[in-house]
Amino acid sequence: MARPNPKKPDNTVAGRISRALAERIVAGELEPGSRLRQDHIAEEFGASHVPVREAFRRLEAQGLVVSEPRRGVRVALFDVGEVREVAEMRAALEVLALRHAAPHLTRAIFEQAEEAIRAGDRSVDVRSWEEANRTFHRLILTPCGMPRLLAAIDDLHAASARFLFAAWRSEWEARTDHDHRAILAALKQGQVETAAAILERHVRWIGQRPVATTSGRTRDAFAIIG
Repeated sequence: MARPNPKKPDNTVAGRISRALAERIVAGELEPGSRLRQDHIAEEFGASHVPVREAFRRLEAQGLVVSEPRRGVRVALFDVGEVREVAEMRAALEVLALRHAAPHLTRAIFEQAEEAIRAGDRSVDVRSWEEANRTFHRLILTPCGMPRLLAAIDDLHAASARFLFAAWRSEWEARTDHDHRAILAALKQGQVETAAAILERHVRWIGQRPVATTSGRTRDAFAIIG
């Protein structure tokens, strides 16, 4: 299912590199703390060091990497404090966007949102569930017509996906999203504040589960499930 995207595509070399690396970081292919070697990335993408450095700056601005003196650029670590921060920010910004979007929601949007909910119910892995989840949120928020707000929300969704993939890299458990259905029902009835309250609670909820590490030990992983 196509995603409505509030961001204007960036087809520069730096933009392509930063998007590719961001997708790998979010999906957990590049693990927290792993080093990003400028030479290797430049060679992989057939680019000079200049766009690679620009890509690193963009990723650092998104909170996906950190630049450390004498240690280079590494994939950023995260903890439950950061997960909570992203959840709080999403709650505030998505509720703001929903209040502005509500007057512009149409029957066609409601039908697309219902299909996104069904796609989430049918998901067989965390990637397909996250895709359906993000599609639902974008559908009901994009009509707010506030590009900067939507771009900020989109970055927060990428962070949420990273937390989610870290916790559910395998053994995905199918789920039915009752909150999405309740939000949609309230919006259809014109009960915007009810929908906003459900949305706020929904995106603030943080899940926790034990996951196995490469050393064979287990650790608690936290994820925003919404």
